[in-house]
Amino acid sequence: MSSLYEKQRHRYPLYVLIGITFVLLIIVTYFEWMIGIVAAVLLGPTLFHVFRSYKVAQEEIEDYISTLSYRIKKVGEEALMGMPIGIMLINDELEIEWTNSFLSSCFGVDTLVGQSLYDVAEQLVPLIKTEATEEVITFRDRTFKVIIRREERLLYFFDITEQAQLEQKYEQEKIVLGVIFLDNYDDVTQGMDDQTKSQLNSQVTSILNRWASEYGLFLKRTSSDRFVAVLNEHILQQLEKNKFSILDEVREQTAKNHVPLTLSIGIGTNSPSLPELGTLAQSSLDLALGRGGDQVAIKQPNGKVKFYGGKTNPMEKRTRVRARVISHALKELILESEQVFIMGHKYPDMDAIGSAIGILKVAQMNEKEAFIVIDTSRIDSGVQRLLEEVKKQTELWSRFISPEQALELATEDTLLVVVDTHKPSLVIEERLLLRLDRVVVIDHHRRGEEFIEDPILVYMEPYASSTSELVTELLQYQPKRSKLSMLEATALLAGIVVDTKSFTLRTGSRTFDAASYLRAQGADTTLVQKLLKENIEHYIKRAKIIENAIIDEHGFAIAKGSANETYDPVLIAQAADTLLSLNGVVASFVISKRNDQMIGISARSLGDVNVQLIMEKLDGGGHLTNAATQLANITIDEAEKRLKEAIREYIAGGKDT
Repeated sequence: MSSLYEKQRHRYPLYVLIGITFVLLIIVTYFEWMIGIVAAVLLGPTLFHVFRSYKVAQEEIEDYISTLSYRIKKVGEEALMGMPIGIMLINDELEIEWTNSFLSSCFGVDTLVGQSLYDVAEQLVPLIKTEATEEVITFRDRTFKVIIRREERLLYFFDITEQAQLEQKYEQEKIVLGVIFLDNYDDVTQGMDDQTKSQLNSQVTSILNRWASEYGLFLKRTSSDRFVAVLNEHILQQLEKNKFSILDEVREQTAKNHVPLTLSIGIGTNSPSLPELGTLAQSSLDLALGRGGDQVAIKQPNGKVKFYGGKTNPMEKRTRVRARVISHALKELILESEQVFIMGHKYPDMDAIGSAIGILKVAQMNEKEAFIVIDTSRIDSGVQRLLEEVKKQTELWSRFISPEQALELATEDTLLVVVDTHKPSLVIEERLLLRLDRVVVIDHHRRGEEFIEDPILVYMEPYASSTSELVTELLQYQPKRSKLSMLEATALLAGIVVDTKSFTLRTGSRTFDAASYLRAQGADTTLVQKLLKENIEHYIKRAKIIENAIIDEHGFAIAKGSANETYDPVLIAQAADTLLSLNGVVASFVISKRNDQMIGISARSLGDVNVQLIMEKLDGGGHLTNAATQLANITIDEAEKRLKEAIREYIAGGKDT
């Protein structure tokens, strides 16, 4: 092609030269006709040769172009029909008008013409109806990258099955790190002789080694109560499929010897960096332990966390060493601060107010100025009665300030103590969290995914009945510069009574120890009962909610408030408690509209059902036996539908997902 092009290109100057020659020949002939005739005779053969060469070259070019066009057409046909790229033409009704043979072979038929896309590859229909230009789909065990040309109603199918399989293999072989912790090893082995402790260690190690061998993961014991596991994503998927049955096995096998041990497992995944995997694994373990142990937490770099287990109540710790250490650490932080702010959750209950008053006393014992942040427009009737009693003591009442006042008084050296919650979205004034760098968290709820960022001290014990119980223990290790007043001790006791339902739920020996200490400090049990009284309107409202409760075959009771009426959070919690006391009910749920127009769900159980896991599916949280959530932009009926779906998932997951 290039040689012909060169011939054609060089021929144009030749034409010019011939033209000039003819002009000169005419001029010469005109003046000297003899010379002109001789020149014409001599030029004749030359012109003949030139024109003959031009004709031959012209024929060669035409032959070449004809051959090239044929080849190009042939290649196009081969590409269209034979290359491993599927091509499909459809009409406006999504019927197939034409496909090449490769695409037909992928579907195992001779032709697809005339068939509807709904029948052939239904997953393509929503893609075509949207603005998507390309998508990866899988059908007939093959993976295709589909490129959509809407104007031409044309679809290209690129077979990327091998690439997809390679990517899948890469994903499944990604390294995963796990840290396994024996939750209550120190408590269980305390006082054991060496032989018994050795037998327990051998039993636990044997169970874990057998589990590791079964699933193909590497396990190494690093201390008496800690193991490190190395596995991959494929093994992790198998473990998740079986809901980490090792949790139940260890608990049940050790319980036979009357030394029930539980496991907590933290797993780091989805990161190419080994140090980051280690950090994620340890962070996951901290999260699992913060939720009470006996569970698995799987944390990914994007912050998403999955939980398995958590079916049992956290065991009460026998030693108070941690309480003493936290108390001294809190004392040092208070002494280093200019002032202390104490803040609970929105719509504070008796536990939030009681524990806040307790921390106020801790600050006063260390001779530091402190204030309790409260929004008096968002409190229930029980807390209102407590505040009426507080108002009678001018000095104590002066320590209560509004969120706006707190924002004005806040300085760089202010210490903020958050009680009875650990979620930023639930505190009374979230702006305080953003303003202050020094934050302490004291809570008794199981830790959720949402957590206050970078607190300098965290005291979370899910085994505790209430935050008031934890604060009461902290008080006992503070300087005895002043004694609790009757009202301060009563407020703390009221917090314990409310959260334990008068010492019937989540009550351990340390709960009674705390109550005994408060009683010795002058707590008035009669005043507690007075504070917890409800008026007749609330009683009737609660009875009407309970009246329309429906109990399913699994013993789950669901009751709804009127769609046109708002209910106090405490009232729906009481309704859930009352439902739980009915025969045949293993878990109760009450749904109602709140004063802030959100839909609240209060959940209760006696321990056989983990209502915390159910509420977490609805972006809530709490305890195994006591949990709640709030839903925005939703109706009561829609909330009921979502609740029932969460319950179905819980039951289908074996109550431990």
